Amino acid sequence: MTRALVALVVMLWSVAAMRDGLERYVDATELPVMVHATSPEVRDRNGHLLRAYHIEDGLWRMALSADQVDPLFYKMLVAYEDKRFYQHKGVDPQATLRAAWQAVRHGRIVSGASTLTMQVARLLEDGTTGQWQGKLRQVRLALALERRLSKAQILDLYLQLAPYGGNVEGLRAASLVWLGKEPGRLTPAEAALLVALPQAPESRRPDRNAAAARMARDRVLDRMAQARVIGTEDARAGQTDPAPLGRHAMPQIAPHMADRAIARGPGRHDLTLDRALQTAIEDLTRTYMAGRDPRLSMAVVVAGIESGEILASVGSPLYTAAVGQGFVDMTRAQRSPGSTLKPLVYGLAFDRGLAHPETLILDTPVQFGTYAPQNFDGIFRGELPVRRALQLSLNIPVIRLTEALGPAHLMTALRRAGVNPGLQGGAPGLALSLGGVGVTLEEMVQLYGALARGGQGKALIWEKGDAPAPLGPVMTRASAWQVGHILAGLAPPPQAGPPGRVAYKTGTSYGHRDAWALGWNGRYVAGVWLGRPDGTPVPGAFGGDLAAPMLFEVLGRADPRVTPLPPPPPETLLVGRAGLPGNLQRFGPREAAPDLQLTFPPQGAQLAAGSVIPVKLRGGTPPYTLLADGAVVASNLRGAEFTAPVSGLGYTVLSVIDARGQSGRVLIELR
Repeated sequence: MTRALVALVVMLWSVAAMRDGLERYVDATELPVMVHATSPEVRDRNGHLLRAYHIEDGLWRMALSADQVDPLFYKMLVAYEDKRFYQHKGVDPQATLRAAWQAVRHGRIVSGASTLTMQVARLLEDGTTGQWQGKLRQVRLALALERRLSKAQILDLYLQLAPYGGNVEGLRAASLVWLGKEPGRLTPAEAALLVALPQAPESRRPDRNAAAARMARDRVLDRMAQARVIGTEDARAGQTDPAPLGRHAMPQIAPHMADRAIARGPGRHDLTLDRALQTAIEDLTRTYMAGRDPRLSMAVVVAGIESGEILASVGSPLYTAAVGQGFVDMTRAQRSPGSTLKPLVYGLAFDRGLAHPETLILDTPVQFGTYAPQNFDGIFRGELPVRRALQLSLNIPVIRLTEALGPAHLMTALRRAGVNPGLQGGAPGLALSLGGVGVTLEEMVQLYGALARGGQGKALIWEKGDAPAPLGPVMTRASAWQVGHILAGLAPPPQAGPPGRVAYKTGTSYGHRDAWALGWNGRYVAGVWLGRPDGTPVPGAFGGDLAAPMLFEVLGRADPRVTPLPPPPPETLLVGRAGLPGNLQRFGPREAAPDLQLTFPPQGAQLAAGSVIPVKLRGGTPPYTLLADGAVVASNLRGAEFTAPVSGLGYTVLSVIDARGQSGRVLIELR
């Protein structure tokens, strides 16, 4: 009895010693690196993936949290791979004994005993299971992992590191590549496929062996029905679902903006973009440019007026296009804005008390030193309201206002709006208001956002968490409203709906290099640019013809309800010309009592067609300019008598304008 007791004590002591030794052995285990690089991601304002980037060796490995995974996948994974996962401590004794017994009975390995924790151990060390040393190491590491990590953390490691074929690693990358969707909501068939692939990731790759992938998926579905994880009918229905036959491309939405975000640093970036709107505008841009010269590019920016957040930004129709330099983000390229700066000039003139929308202004030949501006169509319209001059986008009236304001004042206003104008040469000149400066589309949308916001500047932001740079007022809210009201009176492009819902302005730069359209409704401000990135002229390209229809399409996508423009502020002066103060009824030289008189031919004269028509003047300041029906037919005339080279039949208006802007005109009939 004493010997038996001694033997029992020795045995218990030996077991305890072995247990303690094992405990010390496991505790001394040095864990491998537990944190692994994941693909940099760019997401939209709601957390939806816009674009992801490879990590080293072109590998896709995506960050994933438990709440991003369909619970059905967890149930199926544990039931199929390790049904006692939540009970064992890293090694499943029952599975081990069963595997050993089956191997002895059949003379070969029939089933494995590897737990999910042991698989994680192998993945962490990129180890093998073919040799007993490797298996023992996995057992030791699995026991150590169970002591230092929770079950949820172990599952997280599995979902991040499990191989899914080729350069795809981890559940989220696999779901995006093989299913084309996030793993948050999976069908039984989809979940089963994602459970099956890591067991033989290369031989079951859907793009190389779709049949093997489908067979493995169907086996998982059968097992899940037997384990009552899913119903039999669900399993049968899942087996009839088509299996993927190839890879889905990773999302590449807003590629230019994504590149811009990643340039700030790796990791995750959440932008202010709205994925649905961004995708719609990208599709619209590609459709709009289809069939056009492939060397052309287009850029679009949409932002919220009040928030200043960019909701959509398209740098080119096709990011990968080589011919059209699609890789160039044309929302940030400096280009000449053409006539799109004119609304700013008029708003500043209203602010300074130089003009009112009903003020009369001269559209007549004028010269400032050596600079003699011309209208785009070469026609002069005489005296007309400022409102109409802006709507017609005439050059001479806006140059007169720019000269009165001073180009430096215009540059200051641009900078207050957050625009960083690029000038070639020295000080800005009068041509500044006609587009003689470099600006970006993003800056112009920011400027028009100030007009839409009642004259208050606000920097656009494109990454969540960024604070907009503080900007001051560009003009008073009454002046900004007046500009918007004038621009809302422009006729929309064909099929764009009734006028008055969008305030917009188009522009075409010198040489037809850039076509622009910028505008806003009651909620959004947007801009469209079209041209060649290399700056080559595009004959026939006009902002009104090419960019304006696109602008209305863009605003329609952003705001299908068409939020109306705001009413005028209470301080807005809403009167006709007769109700204006005397100094605001006309701008610049008056035509009421001109010194210049056209004495011959007399009013209503009937003259023979084809004959030489003499013209005689009295008064005025040379040089003179002679016009027929608004078109210049002779200029730099010094004498008081000359002839008019007019031909054709019918009525003709002859006009003479002197150096001070005074004019005389007569109506004659050629018979």
